[in-house]
Amino acid sequence: MGGDFAPKAPIAGALLALQELDDAHSVQLVGQTAVIESQLKNLLSGELSSASRVKSRVQIVEAPDVIEMSEKPTAGLRKKPNSSMVVGIRMQVEDDSDAFVSAGNTGAQMATSAMLLKLQPGLTRPAIATVFPTARNPVIVLDSGANVDCSARELLQFAWLGAVYAECIFGRPNPSIGLLSIGEEPEKGNAVVKEANALFQRGGFNFHGNLEGRDLPAGASDRGPFDVVICDGFVGNVVLKFYEAVAPMIVRLLSEHPGINPEHVRSALKGFDSSDYGGAPLLGVRGVSIICHGNSSPRVIKNAIKVAVRAVETGMNDQIGQRLEAAAPAINAAAELA
Repeated sequence: MGGDFAPKAPIAGALLALQELDDAHSVQLVGQTAVIESQLKNLLSGELSSASRVKSRVQIVEAPDVIEMSEKPTAGLRKKPNSSMVVGIRMQVEDDSDAFVSAGNTGAQMATSAMLLKLQPGLTRPAIATVFPTARNPVIVLDSGANVDCSARELLQFAWLGAVYAECIFGRPNPSIGLLSIGEEPEKGNAVVKEANALFQRGGFNFHGNLEGRDLPAGASDRGPFDVVICDGFVGNVVLKFYEAVAPMIVRLLSEHPGINPEHVRSALKGFDSSDYGGAPLLGVRGVSIICHGNSSPRVIKNAIKVAVRAVETGMNDQIGQRLEAAAPAINAAAELA
């Protein structure tokens, strides 16, 4: 029920996903039953009539309340225990589902996930991991919006989360982890970033060193390619939204130039289309919670559901828990030496 284009976009995205997933997979649409049934009927009798065959794999779960996009996260959780957000995540806790996907209130999803699913042992906060297209391989940026203020130790925890995610979901052994700053030298950055750099150097993972903003589109610094970029959620979210606006701007500017075919431009920039990667997982919670932009299209929702499927099928959360437990001595030792 959440998002700028709800409930049409989430329902259409679910139908598109089911068309691409095998019969072992099903989707639960959580929200106001009458509204969902009406929209589902419209879609199946119109633009998504081809999805009629997957209707049997759709279950509607009643949740009468809606947490609005403008509501404070914890207020929505306390005042609306029967919202689609709370009901959907609680189903995972009760083993009635395997994953949760939403384009609703990000703060509410983060708070509800942390409170109901709980955090992995040793973590103080979860982080949103977003995939950024680059001129090389896609890179993972976290945190991209969950935590606007972070300590150096929390950035160290995020680095381990990103390392495990890169390994589990993207199959990158010994991923290279970079720290976003205003210069590549260890002494560059604000107090938290400088402290984090010192922690990362003895954090027990493959530390690439500091990265600058210009390194992100290239997917590499002067020292070579990297796989994961660590920053606080304030910086990460600003970079994410700037990044998403660049490709459309280039398409528009070049399309206005005489003699340039707009379709050729779009085709050349297709690799920078972030919608290919769907939603962003909230890493660090003991479950699968996928966060989508409020303006997500059905295609984004479809891909977000497929991200959720991969997370479940690879046992991502179990692997994160095991790796964090194994890394705890290195994390604690690095923090104590700070």
